[in-house]
Amino acid sequence: MTPHVKSLGLVEYQPTWEAMKRFTAERIPDDGQTPGTRDEIWLVQHPPVYTQGLAGKPEHLLHVTSIPVIKIDRGGQITYHGPGQIVAYTLLDMRRWKISVRALVRLMEQAVIALLAEYGVVAHGREDAPGVYVGDAKIAALGLKIKNGYCYHGLSFNVDMDLAPFANINPCGYAGLRVTQACELGITVPINELQAELAQNLVHGLQHHLERKQSYEQH
Repeated sequence: MTPHVKSLGLVEYQPTWEAMKRFTAERIPDDGQTPGTRDEIWLVQHPPVYTQGLAGKPEHLLHVTSIPVIKIDRGGQITYHGPGQIVAYTLLDMRRWKISVRALVRLMEQAVIALLAEYGVVAHGREDAPGVYVGDAKIAALGLKIKNGYCYHGLSFNVDMDLAPFANINPCGYAGLRVTQACELGITVPINELQAELAQNLVHGLQHHLERKQSYEQH
């Protein structure tokens, strides 16, 4: 069952996070007879906000500003969300896709890498620091929460935003980490087109992973 992709526009962070938790808590599992709750991918932008993951250390917020800091339940450190950044929330049943956390992280990174490659930009992941990088600058961050075999949260991809607020933090816990965005790399496609392509890459990645798993199990 293909995930249902929803474009929700510019939405406040806190209620979106609450909605993800509620969606996950109320999911009906696959029981072999009925397929259970359909997976969803939510595409959003957020007004300016810092989110601090479970491993987040207060000292990674270098300067207190008027931008709110919300402590949340995903893995990882502190990051920034703002208009002009695509956030893709992956609300998935991990068992349905026969996927591990590590494999899902790689799949999400690959969705961004493939998107950038379409526009001639070479990007890569890093074993030591999840996310997507162009050279030594980070363009996409990710963090997940896994609960009872379901995941939520997801990835953020910088497209055309004010990067200045990143200077107030150690992004994802790394001091001096440079950040970049699509518009600085010569990509001028409208954000809604990039959003649709990213969602398509995520869905295709999941389907490809499942097909490989099923094929492997049959042999």
